[in-house]
Amino acid sequence: MSGGFGRIAVATNLGEFQVLAPSLIPHRWEDKMCREITKEKIHYIVKQFGKGAYNAKRAGFDGIQIHAVHEGYLIDQFAIPLFNQRTDEYGGSLENRLRFAKEIIEEIKKTCGDDFPVIMRYSPKSFIKDYRDGALPGEEFIEKGRDLDEGVEAAKLLVEYGYDALDTDVGSYDSWWWSHPPMYQKKGLYRPYAKLMKETVDVPVICAGRMDDPDMALKALENHETDMISLGRPLLADPDYVNKLRAGKVDEIRPCISCHEGCMGRIGKFSMINCAVNPQAARERVTAYHPICGSKKVLVVGGGVAGCEAERVLAIRGQKPEIYEKSGQLGGNLLPGGTPDFKEDDIALANWYTYTLKQLGVPVHLNHEVDARLVKSAAADAVILATGSTPKTFSLGQDEKVYTAAQVLMKEKDAGVVIGGGLVGCETALWLARQGKNVKIVESLEKIMAVNGTLCHANSGMLEKLLPFNHIEIITQAKASGYDGNKLMVETPAGTREIACDSVILSIGYQENDDLYQQLQFEIPELYLLGDAKKVANIMYGIWDAFEVANHI
Repeated sequence: MSGGFGRIAVATNLGEFQVLAPSLIPHRWEDKMCREITKEKIHYIVKQFGKGAYNAKRAGFDGIQIHAVHEGYLIDQFAIPLFNQRTDEYGGSLENRLRFAKEIIEEIKKTCGDDFPVIMRYSPKSFIKDYRDGALPGEEFIEKGRDLDEGVEAAKLLVEYGYDALDTDVGSYDSWWWSHPPMYQKKGLYRPYAKLMKETVDVPVICAGRMDDPDMALKALENHETDMISLGRPLLADPDYVNKLRAGKVDEIRPCISCHEGCMGRIGKFSMINCAVNPQAARERVTAYHPICGSKKVLVVGGGVAGCEAERVLAIRGQKPEIYEKSGQLGGNLLPGGTPDFKEDDIALANWYTYTLKQLGVPVHLNHEVDARLVKSAAADAVILATGSTPKTFSLGQDEKVYTAAQVLMKEKDAGVVIGGGLVGCETALWLARQGKNVKIVESLEKIMAVNGTLCHANSGMLEKLLPFNHIEIITQAKASGYDGNKLMVETPAGTREIACDSVILSIGYQENDDLYQQLQFEIPELYLLGDAKKVANIMYGIWDAFEVANHI
């Protein structure tokens, strides 16, 4: 249950509205001020909590969790002086700022009884530098949200008020990469804060936050850092996660890649929750596997995510798929993309597809490049071409030391200046900088990641801050015009700039590789083009597109 958004409410979801907050403070996302909530409205919300909890109890729920003093939601805004500038009984001292949360638990216990458990989702630290400005891991800053000293005192009070457990995280909407940790945050990042809560209160403590590594989660329990493990996004990626773990089938668990594309990204844009790697998440009815009347032999060319997903779905439905991949490993662009240590789950996804196809008994032919002759001689009932894409390139003059990002990520070539400030270019630059390399990004547009699809702010916001934090210079509105092997010539609004560099990395996008489709489009009756070969996109749309096609053959 949630007490409301307050200053973080998103107009996309709710339409035009006037935002209520504890005080007259700036909205998180828009350039407008919030309206101070009245005491009458606070009392109304408290009553609604009691009614909602009572309805949950009548419906058979054993207890509820309050989405409350965490992440910068309305009740958390009341608890933090930066947002709460009231002079009445709901402002000022810590006890006053927690009065809203206190009245809520009192109302629920009065309505549902003392034996009805109420869990508090709680953040003992905010990581707020200022309005709309969050801190990074390892950054020295002055906390303007809730610091750990007050976090400990607040936890004691919340338990004293009657909350039966604390589900621990950290962060706020102003530092969203803490509340919704992307792949740039380490796994299990809340463990130290959960441990602190266990040392502070005598009620059960729950730990969330990229806890999907079973060995790490078990270690956290054994070390008494937490009493329970909470999973969110991993259960979207694989709703059978817990059952598979209990049965010792860890290799069968489909990994969450912390991309936020299907979950938070689609919530913000479409008010829908989905999953990039699991096309059926929250769409189970419309994406149910279609039964087949007769089994078809289906030839799949290309072992990237689109080809692998198509094979998986076809095999589950009872078709007879067979896959050919020209390299020695399944995964396609997951392999270079997963090279940075913060993208390890991309490799986990590639490994999951490899394991799953083996378990399904799908014939996989590696190191086997397919041509039109092989396709026509295969006598397949249907053919899927998922031949992927190739990095775009252009000449800078002396190109002996001009490489693609994929070549550098696969460690075939060394580092240099990155041309292209899209997601791949930025992640490549960050990975190189963390190895101690002196890296610059040259981007022709006014800002980096401008041409990428809508990215969750937790991901894009953190990456944008990590680049300068790791001493990466970003040169925007700049175009590379030549390279002599030692200096890169860059045209900027201020004139030509020479950048000394040992090599140049091109990260300017990908081009669809649809040559085989062009040769076969009038030769094969049932022919499908999937993934990047059809249109270069992200992992989510490659997987979703493959699922839809494979589910209807």
